[in-house]
Amino acid sequence: MAFQHTNSKGQIYNLHMKDVTLKGGRLQRIYFFARDVREGAVDVLPAGYMVVENAKTGLPVLKKATQA
Repeated sequence: MAFQHTNSKGQIYNLHMKDVTLKGGRLQRIYFFARDVREGAVDVLPAGYMVVENAKTGLPVLKKATQA
């Protein structure tokens, strides 16, 4: 079961992960939300991250949690 977030508009988004190769050849892991469950769905929120919602569109994004 993928990690789900319900935004302020009541829409459910599922968290996904993908490893991509950048132009310089470096490998980077990206996280993204989608309304459907696709390949690469993530079961738990990654450690050190929190979900923040775009105020205009309601689209959730991951942000590194600030440590005070």
